Amino acid sequence: MEFNDSFLIKHTDDLKLPVTETVHRQQMTLHCQQCNAVLADSTGVCGEMKSMDSLMCLITNDVVINRLLMNVLITPSIYSSLKCRGCRCALGKVIHSAPSRLALIRSIFLLYKANINCYILNSSSLVKASTLTFDQKPLRQSMNEVGH
Repeated sequence: MEFNDSFLIKHTDDLKLPVTETVHRQQMTLHCQQCNAVLADSTGVCGEMKSMDSLMCLITNDVVINRLLMNVLITPSIYSSLKCRGCRCALGKVIHSAPSRLALIRSIFLLYKANINCYILNSSSLVKASTLTFDQKPLRQSMNEVGH
């Protein structure tokens, strides 16, 4: 998928969002940095795993789950790698078994921020995911906003 000039206004690596606008309010799509295949959108982002520089999110069919299970000896865990269906670029992993300190991310899709671009819809900008923070509001705060 290529972007033509009618859709893409600017491609920038250092887009700064206003303090009042956080990523959880931005409407965006997540793309493979190599071939621009659509991997996910902002509504499917569950949060960010900063220690792994990864996004936790739902994914599209353009992400292929490797059936071969990998084992990491440093932190005993079993995971499958995620690859782009279009260019076969490594995109992330899904952890199946991990120590209790990583229990939160078991069976969650983790996309490496370094391999993803974000197309921000309201500004028609394409930026590297590694330049953005994907912190989510606490559930209680979100529920309070809905109740008002």
